[in-house]
Amino acid sequence: MEANNVIGYLPKKTPIHQLSGFTKMLSFLMISIIGMISYDTRFLIALAVFSAIIFQIAKISYREISFVLKFIAFFSVLNLLTVYLFAPEYGVTIYGSRHVIFEGIGRYTLTQEQLFYELNLLIKYFVTIPPGLIFILTTNPSELASSIHRVGGSYKIAYAFSLALRYIPDIQEDFRTISKAQQARGNELSKKATLSKRIRGNLTIAIPLIFSSLERIETISSAMELRRFGKKKGRTWLLAKPLKRNDYLALLLVIVLCLIGIYLLRINGGRFYNPFR
Repeated sequence: MEANNVIGYLPKKTPIHQLSGFTKMLSFLMISIIGMISYDTRFLIALAVFSAIIFQIAKISYREISFVLKFIAFFSVLNLLTVYLFAPEYGVTIYGSRHVIFEGIGRYTLTQEQLFYELNLLIKYFVTIPPGLIFILTTNPSELASSIHRVGGSYKIAYAFSLALRYIPDIQEDFRTISKAQQARGNELSKKATLSKRIRGNLTIAIPLIFSSLERIETISSAMELRRFGKKKGRTWLLAKPLKRNDYLALLLVIVLCLIGIYLLRINGGRFYNPFR
């Protein structure tokens, strides 16, 4: 995979890749749920460190997901700014105290409580995003479909999801090929061109590519209907891995982390850890 690929399966020989898709799916869901529920900063930092360690074990380099991380970082910062613009005193409401750092204009006063609340939101991104990327980047799309089915999802939805992930690299490669062909004809779309020109040029490639992809989807749908896909209640999966020792250990570790998070919810008397008491 090249550095500008958006997302896709990266086959490697690591302990994370060798885990069952069911294990990774369930672990991702449990960590994401407890990470979204809890606002205990200490626990969130521990989960973020755990996610970073798993990222290292999976041997996923920054070069392979640089575009995705930049895209996520942009919208994460945008979300934090939006939270402050629409609710600049929400942290004060949550923690029941008000320590002013900077007196702004009107209601836009910066407080320690608001900064602490938004810090928790920022840490949540480091908790929930890495497990999701690890799950997608280390799980074969076919095994991914079987994992969704095993946790109770419809196999039709599971197959559609895996099919989408299969075609993302193909669409990216088509986009890259067309872009290089356009540049060979003198239509500059690299960083040398202005931002507006690059946007217009990429749109002229992306829009026809989207329509051609829709035609491809229609062809695949017709082929699947001819093979009576979806006529039965269940199906077998070619790449469904049985659970092994490492799968059980991984699930046990994630369950322990979730139990710690639930225990802290009880200790804190709610979702929020309040250092301002």
